[in-house]
Amino acid sequence: MATCGHGLTGCVRTVPIFNHLSDEQLHEVMQVVHSNLYQTGEHIFRADQETVGLYIVHSGKVRLYRLNKQGKEQLVRLLLPGDFTGELALFLDQAHDVYAEVIEAGQVCRINKADVSALLKRFPNIALALLTRLAQRLDEAEHNAQQVATESVEQRLVNFLSRLITTEERPYRLTLPMKRKDLAAHLGTTPETVSRILKRLEREGKLVAKGHKTLMIHELMSS
Repeated sequence: MATCGHGLTGCVRTVPIFNHLSDEQLHEVMQVVHSNLYQTGEHIFRADQETVGLYIVHSGKVRLYRLNKQGKEQLVRLLLPGDFTGELALFLDQAHDVYAEVIEAGQVCRINKADVSALLKRFPNIALALLTRLAQRLDEAEHNAQQVATESVEQRLVNFLSRLITTEERPYRLTLPMKRKDLAAHLGTTPETVSRILKRLEREGKLVAKGHKTLMIHELMSS
C-alpha cells in the first residue's frame, strides 16, 4: 500500500453520495479524504478489524468476502470505481464482518468515521443520498435472489462477467475474482456447469479463456 495525494477530486465526484454537491461543498469534503494506492492481492481491511470509516474505490476492483466455518471464501460483493463500503460502521459500533481484498490494483480513498459524521450533520443531503444508495443495494440483493430463481445459469454467469467489465475496449482482459468452484457456488450451480458454459461461449467467439482465472472478452450480452 502506498499513500497517494492526487486524484482526490475524482475520487469524491464519482461517488453517488457526493456527486450532487456543489464545487464548494466538494472542496470541503476533499479536505478530509485520505487516499492510498493498493496492489493486487493486498487487503484494505480484514474481518474483526476495527472499522475506521468509509472506503471509496476510485480505480481498480475490490472484492468483499467472508469465511464460513469450514474456512471457505464466500463472495459478498464486488466493488468497482465509484462504489463504497464501510457505511454501516457509521451507524453501528462494530468491527468489520468481511474481508476487503484488492483484485485489480488501484486507488482507494478513505474518510474517517468522525469526519463522515460531521459531513452528514453539515450536509443533510449526503445522508439522504446515503439512504438512497442503501435502498438500492437492498433492491439489488432482491434482484440477485430473483435471478437465481428465474434466470438460466448462463445468463447469470454472463451478467456477473459483464459487471466486471469497466471499459469499452475489446478484447477486454478480465481476471476472475475467485476460483471457478467459488464462482459456481456464488451463482448457485456447479463448477462443471460453469466450465461447460465458458467453453460454449468460447466456441461462439464471445471470449477466450487464458488459464483458469483470465478471460479475454470479445462480446457479452447482459440482461
